[in-house]
Amino acid sequence: MKQKLIALDLDGTTLDAKSMLTNRTKLVLERAKQAGHIISIVTGRPYRISANYYDELHLKTPMINFNGALGHIPHHHWKKEYQKTFSREVVISLLENKSKLGIQVIAAEAKDTILIDQPQNFRSEFFPTAVSKQQLLTKDNLKNDPAAATLLINKENEATTATWIKENFGSEVEVGIWGGPAPIIELEPCGISKAFGLEYLAHSYQISRKNIIAFGDEHNDQEMIEYAGIGIAMKNGTDQIKSIADDITKFDNQHDGMADYLENYLQLAK
Repeated sequence: MKQKLIALDLDGTTLDAKSMLTNRTKLVLERAKQAGHIISIVTGRPYRISANYYDELHLKTPMINFNGALGHIPHHHWKKEYQKTFSREVVISLLENKSKLGIQVIAAEAKDTILIDQPQNFRSEFFPTAVSKQQLLTKDNLKNDPAAATLLINKENEATTATWIKENFGSEVEVGIWGGPAPIIELEPCGISKAFGLEYLAHSYQISRKNIIAFGDEHNDQEMIEYAGIGIAMKNGTDQIKSIADDITKFDNQHDGMADYLENYLQLAK
């Protein structure tokens, strides 16, 4: 079979419900690598909470973070590494309007940095549980333009806050609302999506779109699913993702849906 570029979303796709890699997932991806295919993580997560999965899978390929804003090879210098950013003034305005918009927490990030406006005793899988004084998100500490921002907001403010950001900064940022139980809005530079990162990888490896397979489950996977020659929605994916996908996995992420599909499609020896 011709070499494929396989793009993997993490949450709800490659990871199970406990945010773990199952043994079957690891074995299937290892066999895919041995068969000559290229495995790349393409995630909305920052590098700080995705590097562990990259290492657990023993990958050497580029990884895409922040929904396409960062492309790099962890632990290595890659001459094609890139990072896209948006104006720090967007985050400063959100800080100034935090109460009005119902925002509980704001994090502004780049590859190796995070600044967070963190309330006392706050706990979340996606935000640090403790930060230094230098990591507190303030106008003075935010000296550089971020690659991404993540906002935890009051559920009742979710739609109105997203609309406010689009109306005021729609020319500078992409606004995404998470589909999970946590009311979270994520921001990336305008024009950036997972498809941007996937296209960058495809050009770097000189692989045509028809030889790209992409797996996803959520709104931020849509452009990537549409760009790939074969876009696969998870059984547990949103109705929107399923409607635009070329195919849907037989099983959900809790039952190795991605691994099962890939094993059969690539005809990997069991």
